[in-house]
Amino acid sequence: MPLFGRSTLLKRRNDVIPEPVMTVGIVVRPVLQMDFEGDYELLDGSGILSGHAEICLSGGSVVLQCGSFRQTAVEEIALRPIDPDRGSFILHGVTIGARFHWEQSEDQRFSGGVRLRKTVDGILAINVVPLEEYLASVIASEMSSDAPGEFLRAHAVTSRSWILAQREKMRRNRPARQLPFTDDGETRLRWYDREAHHEFDVCADDHCQRFHGITLGRTPAVTRAIAETRGKVLVAGETICDARYAKSCGGISEPYENVWDPVHVPYLVSNVDAEPRPPLPGAETEEGARAWVRSLPDAFCNTADPDILRKSLRDVDRTTADFYRWRVEYGQEEFAALVARKSGVDFGPIADLIPLERGPSGRVKLLKIVGRKRSMTIGRELEIRRTLSPSHLYSSAFVVVKRRNGDDVPAHFTLIGAGWGHGVGLCQIGAAVMGARGYAHEAILRHYFPGTRVERIY
Repeated sequence: MPLFGRSTLLKRRNDVIPEPVMTVGIVVRPVLQMDFEGDYELLDGSGILSGHAEICLSGGSVVLQCGSFRQTAVEEIALRPIDPDRGSFILHGVTIGARFHWEQSEDQRFSGGVRLRKTVDGILAINVVPLEEYLASVIASEMSSDAPGEFLRAHAVTSRSWILAQREKMRRNRPARQLPFTDDGETRLRWYDREAHHEFDVCADDHCQRFHGITLGRTPAVTRAIAETRGKVLVAGETICDARYAKSCGGISEPYENVWDPVHVPYLVSNVDAEPRPPLPGAETEEGARAWVRSLPDAFCNTADPDILRKSLRDVDRTTADFYRWRVEYGQEEFAALVARKSGVDFGPIADLIPLERGPSGRVKLLKIVGRKRSMTIGRELEIRRTLSPSHLYSSAFVVVKRRNGDDVPAHFTLIGAGWGHGVGLCQIGAAVMGARGYAHEAILRHYFPGTRVERIY
């Protein structure tokens, strides 16, 4: 299989396919600073280089300067290591957690090839890497590489399934299907699926799957998890599963159709994150949601075990301490300014937040914002989280508490919520707890993706 370019997975009974090669969008900058460690060759055969390089746009072309070596191309410069086992490159100033509360910048190291492509925003760096190498970084970037081994295996199968399902979806749906969107001044309803990328298969940040190259190193546990699940995916019928995951479901998973795309997916449904499973608590109602988020029911992801959290969460994620149950507080002036900035709508002072529709996990699907100047109903889940937070609200499973000081608008809003993320599919913290308690990765996958099976396709 060629190192560069897309590879298409077509799942047919009894097919044996080669390991796919991934193209991963890392960063876009007007000027890229890179360090090539080991010798890299240009694919057009025009040279070999190593050391520090600067890449920019000049005269409408991509220009790479590395010491005395200079290369110019109209659209793209592509390089690969002469020795794949020894070559790597460092990209400086890569943003991680873009627009989330943990956003930061760091230098990251990558193996494999690199494409340096012209875009309207500058130079796009694309890492070209075999799928299993990509996954080794994903499971060490999404969670700690010291997490329980069975959890790492479950995550490897989940992540492998998700990316292959996205590639197949993009192959089938070109040009990409437009998701429903309404904005008529009174209602703003936006669906967010994992919007397709056109220059590469998948991006490197939380929008798709965290991928930090080989920056984090590899533990024996990660190496084993990838090797022992090589080529394994979740399958429903004859289709590779679109296996979603989030950090913490808050005790109940949310159906796919309430978050990503208005299509029912039978293995992405709502269940309590416990075994044996108790019945759903009725959190779709306002009374039920208030009782749910104000309680601390037993669930796999309801853990404060410092050893499990230390071994399972990366340092950047352990700054989020209250993920199972949380609260956010706003004064009226601060809140009105925030909502106006994030929505682009001047509501004036905020008089009320009214959940109009909830899912089984208590996540708000439709929210009416009532202001002195105007009102608007917004949805779905991600649009609500983006509107009510400087970055992203932990989840949309929240209830609203208002405090008044004699005025006709509240002086203070408190959002009391449950979970961290959209809550669809595998609950990462819950799955880590299951792994720590001795559940095999197949059992973890059955718990979060009912009615599926694991198959090895390469």
